[in-house]
Amino acid sequence: MTRDTPRLGIITSQTNYDHTYLMEMRAKEHAEFLGCEITQVAHVPGVYDMPLVLKAMLARDDVDAVVTLGTIIKGESDHDVLIANQVARKITDLSLEFNKPVSLGISGPNLTMMQSKARIESFATKSVEAAVKIWRELNRMSK
Repeated sequence: MTRDTPRLGIITSQTNYDHTYLMEMRAKEHAEFLGCEITQVAHVPGVYDMPLVLKAMLARDDVDAVVTLGTIIKGESDHDVLIANQVARKITDLSLEFNKPVSLGISGPNLTMMQSKARIESFATKSVEAAVKIWRELNRMSK
C-alpha cells in the first residue's frame, strides 16, 4: 500500500528552549493533523549542532522527510548570521545527498526574543507543510 503522507523526523534545538519547545509541540500537532507519522524526534544543544544528527536521521529507512526547528537570536556580534548561513547550507547539502526533503524551520538571524516568539506558530506549521509538500511532489515525479 502506498502512503499518502511521509514518515517524519523532527530535530529541535534546545537553545531558546522556551520557544523551540513550543515550536516542536505545534509541529507535532500539525503533523498529526496532516496524517503524518513521526518516527524520530531528536534534540540538539543548538542549531549549529543539527547537521550530524540530521545526517544520521536521513540515513534511516523509517524517515522520509525531516523538519528542523530552532531560533537564532541576535547577539552583540554577527555570530548569529554566521550560524544561520552555515546551518542552512549544510541542511541543503544533506537534503540533496540523501534525496529526502528537509524543511528549514529555523527562524533568524537578527531576531529579538519578541520576534522569535511571534514566529513560533508560523515556522512550526510551515516547516511541516513544506516537508510534506516536497515529499509528495518527489513521489509524484517518480511515478
